[in-house]
Amino acid sequence: MAIPVPEKRIAEFEKLGFGMFIHWGLYSQLGRGEWIMNIGKIAKEDYTPLAKTFTASKFDARKIARIAKNAGMKYITLTTRHHEGFSLYDTKGLCDYDVMHTPCGRDLIAEYVEACRDEGIVPFFYHTTLDWYQERFQNDFKGYLQYLRDSVEILCTNYGKIGGLWFDGNWSRPNDDWEEDALYSVIRKHQPDAMIINNTGLSARGEAGNIQLDSVTYEQGRPTPMNRDGMNKYYAAEMCQTMNDHWGIGKLDFNYKSLPALIENLCTCRKVGANYLLNVGPTGEGEIVLMQQALLDGIGGWIRATDRGGAFYTGKPCALSGHGKNFALAANGKYYLYIHDLTVSGDANVTVEEGGAGVKSFDGKIGDIASIEWTDNGEKLEFTQDGEALRVSATGYPYGSSLVVRVAEVTLK
Repeated sequence: MAIPVPEKRIAEFEKLGFGMFIHWGLYSQLGRGEWIMNIGKIAKEDYTPLAKTFTASKFDARKIARIAKNAGMKYITLTTRHHEGFSLYDTKGLCDYDVMHTPCGRDLIAEYVEACRDEGIVPFFYHTTLDWYQERFQNDFKGYLQYLRDSVEILCTNYGKIGGLWFDGNWSRPNDDWEEDALYSVIRKHQPDAMIINNTGLSARGEAGNIQLDSVTYEQGRPTPMNRDGMNKYYAAEMCQTMNDHWGIGKLDFNYKSLPALIENLCTCRKVGANYLLNVGPTGEGEIVLMQQALLDGIGGWIRATDRGGAFYTGKPCALSGHGKNFALAANGKYYLYIHDLTVSGDANVTVEEGGAGVKSFDGKIGDIASIEWTDNGEKLEFTQDGEALRVSATGYPYGSSLVVRVAEVTLK
């Protein structure tokens, strides 16, 4: 069966590769995660006063965009409104539960979009579809859906061209008609080139949905390869993941993933052609905490050390397959081998352990190879090629480096 050809916006989205997710709202002031209103059983009348103390005093959109750019991220998806129902944008009188009715008094989405464009980052909008604030969500669902469409239309008409809309919440009422066609038509009318994504949640990872959607989602974990044979359209894939255990900031959540784990997760996504949307949870004042900044800085350093010519972003899964965690991507007429679990070369008294280097096997028909070399230092590698079998003699890391995943560039004759 044939694999559909991706539409232009979808092909461009896949080349973005790596993005920043930002969960920020009134809940950030409590520092107990984005679901605290629901899980903590906080009554609406006790929760909504958080708007009276929302100042965004340390929200620097330009700084955040630069942090993302330094990390090698090509796009940002920001929560314009999360399940609590509070909007970080000017709702133009649609609802007074927005940033314009707080001590902040600034349209933070306007600041965010401007900063992204100035730094060459593509802005995306997260928008909840469920709502704990709007009573219509429970007692007048059709009326609520019109409110939702009106909200999305504001986002589509007041901020110029955007990368896309990222929805989340349909899983809360699985048996109801969400009138998706009407919602997506609003976007297509005003933002014809925008990606439309609707999160399927933890219970339906990787499932395709409405024909107007452009990407499937994987929440947490690791994505699996998509079989696009015979699909009615080409869907992209994106995995979103937290750095610790919460999306919104958890002040007492110290269970951060390690930098090597995040690098491997990023590689795992690219292995199957999926984007990696890595989350940060700013403080109640709007500042990304130092731990998250440091991890992002480390990822950016790894990309700069290993990537050649943007192949990490444009590379596609290919006929060449590795063994174990190792894999290959094809880009610009070359192949790139992503090799895991190497160790540092050197005297046993000063290195953590010996070994890790040696022959790495790849299989697949790719044509005759002229050379293979590490992208980080240009060292040429010995190899043998016998039909579809490729054997590469991977050297260990030079003393002073340990890249977690090392990349070798394969040049054909």
